[in-house]
Amino acid sequence: MNIGNLIKIAISSLFRNKMRTALTMLGIVIGIASVIAMVSIGQASTQSVKSELSTMGSNMIMIMPARQHRGGVDMGMSSSKSLDDKDLLSIQKNTRYVAAVSPMVSSAKQLIYGNNNHSCSVNGVSDAYLEIRKYELADGVMFTEEDVKRYNKVCVIGQTVVKELFTNGENPIGKSIRFGSIPMTVIGVLDSKGQNGMGEDQDDIVLAPYTTIQKRFLGINYFNMLFASATSEDESELAATEITYILRSNHGIKSGATDDFDIRTQEELVSTISSVTSLMTTLLAAIASISLVVGGIGIMNIMYVTVTERTKEIGLRMAIGAHNRDIMLQFLCESVILSLIGGIIGIIFGLIIAYVASKLMHMPYVVSEMAILGSFLVCAITGIFFGWYPAKKAANMDPISALRYE
Repeated sequence: MNIGNLIKIAISSLFRNKMRTALTMLGIVIGIASVIAMVSIGQASTQSVKSELSTMGSNMIMIMPARQHRGGVDMGMSSSKSLDDKDLLSIQKNTRYVAAVSPMVSSAKQLIYGNNNHSCSVNGVSDAYLEIRKYELADGVMFTEEDVKRYNKVCVIGQTVVKELFTNGENPIGKSIRFGSIPMTVIGVLDSKGQNGMGEDQDDIVLAPYTTIQKRFLGINYFNMLFASATSEDESELAATEITYILRSNHGIKSGATDDFDIRTQEELVSTISSVTSLMTTLLAAIASISLVVGGIGIMNIMYVTVTERTKEIGLRMAIGAHNRDIMLQFLCESVILSLIGGIIGIIFGLIIAYVASKLMHMPYVVSEMAILGSFLVCAITGIFFGWYPAKKAANMDPISALRYE
């Protein structure tokens, strides 16, 4: 018996019992749809996080003081004074793979304009901060190196601050807002960036010269953090290595001793998040695959019933010359077709679910070709694995006993 005839007979047999066939396929449909949807949503979330991080600067490097411990008590990073002007100048002058560097000092203040006020952290930075963090100006200008040298009381504000303070639609440029009791002149407004992947509002921001925050607000001569950008994303690790060498030298840290600073690159953060999301995607897909096993068992059960119902048909085919191999292939073909049709429907539903989920969660729509190809293979294997034993049982029937079966 050729393959074409086997397929025709198998399809004809399946369509004789449409409701039974549909219910049997349901387990496969649910399993495949779940796997496709979970893999697509997992990959979309990874891509979304990478996209969000790239808006913060894909080649950004963060240098922070190490956590301090005194008498066995964790004092955190805020008590450290390990980063200062010497480190800033050394990184600016002695690195090959660092394109820009900016210090940051932060002070939480109540911002006041007229009758409006808004609680916000004021970040003292240099003019290179915009380039490093990929911020753009919507209006006005960024403060200059001259403003930094003179501790000028100027600032650049984000869109959220504009909405909270300038409620009557005034142009903020040139206006004076108070940081506590200190007036600061707004010279620029940042373009909107929205929320990042961690839900933080990137527009709720105030930037001022770091020397102004150090001298006029905090009375300190060290930095809370340093932000740097590598010359390219691929050279982030080389830039981090350069910075590590410079800071260890500046701080007199001997070989084998623990650093008093931490350096983190966006590449490390992306890699960590990607690993976590990939693991979660794999776990979800594995859980969804359980329904595939249930669907396969359903196929086996129905094939057993089919073999029993068609015992006389099997005996008749054998009596007119059908070989055991032909009978086995016939029922195996039915099992595989049943599984593949369920798989195709499952793939379609899975892609639809992934599309709807991507729109509801505001993520990119990602189609995983490997997941689709894998689903086809799984469907074929499921049909063969769970259909083989019933098919073998049918092939091993005694023709005479089969013809006498009632």
